[in-house]
Amino acid sequence: MSASGGTKAIVAALGANLAIAVAKFVAFAFSGSSSMLAEGVHSVADSGNQGLLLLGGKKAQREATPQHPFGYGRERYIYAFLVSIVLFSIGGMFAIYEGYEKIKHPHEIEAWYWPVGVLVFAIIAESISFRTAIKESNATRGSLSWSEFVRRAKAPELPVVLLEDLGALVGLVLALGGVCVSLATGDGLWDGIGTLCIGVLLILIALVLAAETKSLLLGESAGTEDVEKIEAALVDGDVVTGIIHMRTLHLGPEELLVAAKIAVQHDDTAAEVARAIDAAESRIREAVPIARVIYLEPDIYSESAAAAGTNPGKVPGGPGAAAPDVAH
Repeated sequence: MSASGGTKAIVAALGANLAIAVAKFVAFAFSGSSSMLAEGVHSVADSGNQGLLLLGGKKAQREATPQHPFGYGRERYIYAFLVSIVLFSIGGMFAIYEGYEKIKHPHEIEAWYWPVGVLVFAIIAESISFRTAIKESNATRGSLSWSEFVRRAKAPELPVVLLEDLGALVGLVLALGGVCVSLATGDGLWDGIGTLCIGVLLILIALVLAAETKSLLLGESAGTEDVEKIEAALVDGDVVTGIIHMRTLHLGPEELLVAAKIAVQHDDTAAEVARAIDAAESRIREAVPIARVIYLEPDIYSESAAAAGTNPGKVPGGPGAAAPDVAH
């Protein structure tokens, strides 16, 4: 997933949310609708979320240091996790509190044309932002369903913006429904119910975002397609005869670590193994360009030793096996 595509979607969402937030607070001031107040706070929270995503993207571009030798790519995951916290605490909890208060102390909506007009404008603006996020996501989503895309994406920005925009659109519909029913019945209770529903919706989205970004923070392997490409690139059938075991880890959305123990023949010289490792690294980077950090350890493969245990980290052939010590 390209960073540029994610940034475009974030900027579009940020512009829409800032304009919508101002309009919602104006509508609340004239109408007293709790749905408008909750939606206004929701838009402010969303704007802050997009600011956090942009900040995380910029910080992730810093060069590696001796203290952080693998760079700062995973800062994008940290800021995406913060987004889920903000969405939960500021957006969801405030909406639930405001909805509860309005249900407990309902009052009629004044100047109804303000909230209705602003909500229609907000739905149009959010639809444009949502359309941009969908367009940018389709460029990298491939054949994945939308749920699979959200679960498997290694770059957090687009899934976050997609879920935020979806939540915003559904929330606006709920707010509009609450306002309209309140106007039709003359009972402000329905405005409070709409506000309460908005809060529950935001909390559910925040929980999904938190679960997905937590997985990225813990460290996820490469996708199935990339793993297959790496495995195919590793083995040359000459010196490198097989893969004993392999691990991959995303250091960031566009940076992958590959560590593998590869099988070589017992009569290969150290020079031959070194040349084979260099060639394997080149093939891996050509097949999967984001594989930036590669560690390959040669060993002599023993079928009997491999069959003796299930631990893939066990040294094949036992402690007495001879293997050239080549470090790359």
